[in-house]
Amino acid sequence: MTLSVTPTSQPNTSPSFSKPNFNPTFSHPTTPTLPFNKSQLAWDRLKSNSVECNSPPLGHKWTQYQGINHWEGLLDPLDDNLRAEILRYGHFVESAYRAFDFDTNSLTYATCRFTETSLLPQTGMRKSGYRVTKNLQATCGVQLPSWISSVSQLPRVQSSWIGYVAVCEDEKEIKRLGRRDVVIALRGTATCLEWLENLRVTLTKLPDHMGCGSEECMVENGFLSLYVSKTGACPSLQDMVRQEVARVIQSYGHEPLSISITGHSLGAALAILSAYDITTTFKNSPMVSVVSFGGPRVGNDKFRAQLEKSGTRILRIVNSDDVITKVPGLVVPVDDVACNAGVHVAGLQTWFRKVVEDMQLVYADVGQELRVSSRESPYLKKGDVATCHDLKTYLHLVNGFVSSSCPYMSKTMQYPAEASL
Repeated sequence: MTLSVTPTSQPNTSPSFSKPNFNPTFSHPTTPTLPFNKSQLAWDRLKSNSVECNSPPLGHKWTQYQGINHWEGLLDPLDDNLRAEILRYGHFVESAYRAFDFDTNSLTYATCRFTETSLLPQTGMRKSGYRVTKNLQATCGVQLPSWISSVSQLPRVQSSWIGYVAVCEDEKEIKRLGRRDVVIALRGTATCLEWLENLRVTLTKLPDHMGCGSEECMVENGFLSLYVSKTGACPSLQDMVRQEVARVIQSYGHEPLSISITGHSLGAALAILSAYDITTTFKNSPMVSVVSFGGPRVGNDKFRAQLEKSGTRILRIVNSDDVITKVPGLVVPVDDVACNAGVHVAGLQTWFRKVVEDMQLVYADVGQELRVSSRESPYLKKGDVATCHDLKTYLHLVNGFVSSSCPYMSKTMQYPAEASL
């Protein structure tokens, strides 16, 4: 789910400096010109530092950085090793965006522009130590109304490439990480039908084959549709994820292993559904963690309880100025007291909650949260909704975040990725 404008076939990563104050033009829905000053050199350094297997070794502490203790003591202030891991996973998502064919006039629109073997090298991740083992597709369960089809020339692609699975195969990187890591990287919204799915915001019951066993465990209708829908020619995203995870466990289950699912926007929502599905489907599942960027809400409080019960670890990176993280639905406190101008009104919240629940719109936030803010960075354009949701903005803010009392470093304190520019 990305806020964007006209797509092009190639991501534009060259900023414009026509004015002293940087004011980028967004020409691509998910990988626009970089949204901060002096950005290209800073971005190249930031990416180089976080994907070239030169981060500090995690060793036996790797489970802490994967959230075994829900990242307790690592978020505020932000631990430098965790920062490096968050940035590293963010670049896997960026590769998914770079590999996607956004050109609506292309015969290969909505597919991956590269082969599995060349995907990471072609998208700037040559030295990551990982190899793509599976391409992933998502299928929309809705169709455009006939009246829209008659007046619009937009391509109506039902199934589209949405990401990939990559396995760490570099022995040096495996040693640094303390285990073999498997990444599932998922992009955000890119097609017209995916946008329609995003708008199906009412909650719906999880299907029985996803193991919830409760009528009250519910998730967003459109996200679930994208995860479980299939066609005769294309299996569901759920089937592809399950198949590849089963293969990975069969191949590497005898050694320390982790599954790290990362996504941005719509991809963040699908990452949470994938993680829940893996942990409830495979009794011998390795540790499953989610690192999400700018993700919307996914389900209600009963779904959150099931996530916690399954052992899924979720770290949500949230920009306070990003509206996508505040939708869909409402989060209504469970307590039975509302406060209005200092006067407590018993029962008001219960009444309001019931009304919203009847509309299937009461959601719950899940996992642990790392909250950043565009307003705290002197490099970002203020008040730009698209910039606030952009993946590069998220990585820029994580790179500069220190703590809740120091949400962004001063220029003299910045990491090498952005210092001395």
